[in-house]
Amino acid sequence: MSLLRQELECALHDIVRAVLPEKNVAVAFSGGVDSTLLAVICRDLGKQVTLVTVGFPDSHDVSFSKEIASKIGLPHKVVELDSLDFKKDLAHVLQTITCGNTSHIENCIAYYYIAQAAGKLGLSVVASANGCDELFCGYNGYRAVYDKGESAIMEYMESKIKNELVLVQEISAVAAEFSVQVRQPFLSTEFVEFAKKVPIDQKIRGANDMVRKHILRQAALSLGVPEESALKPKKALQYGSYIHKNYKKSPSARTDGKEMKKSVV
Repeated sequence: MSLLRQELECALHDIVRAVLPEKNVAVAFSGGVDSTLLAVICRDLGKQVTLVTVGFPDSHDVSFSKEIASKIGLPHKVVELDSLDFKKDLAHVLQTITCGNTSHIENCIAYYYIAQAAGKLGLSVVASANGCDELFCGYNGYRAVYDKGESAIMEYMESKIKNELVLVQEISAVAAEFSVQVRQPFLSTEFVEFAKKVPIDQKIRGANDMVRKHILRQAALSLGVPEESALKPKKALQYGSYIHKNYKKSPSARTDGKEMKKSVV
């Protein structure tokens, strides 16, 4: 095991232990590397973990999350969305947050359902793996700036972290309706500072790198994340759940006839 990967694994465990002291937690779960890594760490720290997945019945996240949940042996709650209820709930969420960013709105409606499900299960804390794509070059945007050099990559990283911290506050407002806290251990100050020091070449290896997050994926494999999850290419929550697809059909997707602003991924 490389020393750097060992340090990363220790940092991951330490921050989850610090940010999530509760015994019983829900984990927002898609089956991808980030959420599965978080779930496995929580499990290995002795927590009682319930995985919560949201998505439309025929979505990728619903089917894939069931497969991975079975492999890691954790209880799994799947919230299958209905188109009519989705339109009503989306309108409600838009009254809760003040936001014109499509990606943020789509994430907020997803966490609305996740927090609602956690509350019904008697759980007051949802753990989210937000932050891994920002810190370990998961977004395609990192490929676009790669050839501009490390300073451009770090500048892009700072902008993505700042954007994600805004989203965190919006998600918190939505989850509060159900007396649920959503916590993001990988966006904590301590872990962010650690992750920034990991060399860029351990995260992304060129402008054509379609995998990215290499050292995080290696750590995930080492900690027992199934290979099909650890090596799975990124698919954002709103796309894997078909929330984006259904949001685009909603009248709420347009303001004054113009499409709302999207965030760069």
